[in-house]
Amino acid sequence: MVVTSPRTRAPRARRPYSGTREINEQSELGAVYMRTLIGAQRRLGLSVCLVTCGALALLPLLFTIEPELGKFRVFGLGLPWFLLCLATFPMLVLAGWFYVRQAERSEREFAELVERP
Repeated sequence: MVVTSPRTRAPRARRPYSGTREINEQSELGAVYMRTLIGAQRRLGLSVCLVTCGALALLPLLFTIEPELGKFRVFGLGLPWFLLCLATFPMLVLAGWFYVRQAERSEREFAELVERP
């Protein structure tokens, strides 16, 4: 005697949609995922820009409030020129490095989120 299962024609369990499939199919959930990523990167970009521009804008304000600082010399340059010409570049490089590092982290977290089944 042979025993067989009566459920031979039962549908197989479907794999749940992954986030990448939602994005590729341009579904509403995929659009939410993309808006979240774009919003996070927009906030990051604006905050880095705000901090960097704010720090640069404080320099002229500082020398207007305290004009005696302009009389100091560093490496033969007046302090205002030294800060505006030489010291700002490392700050800009640091801001760029920070932005890229945070943006990559955000994209990595986003990829981990959407690749989960």
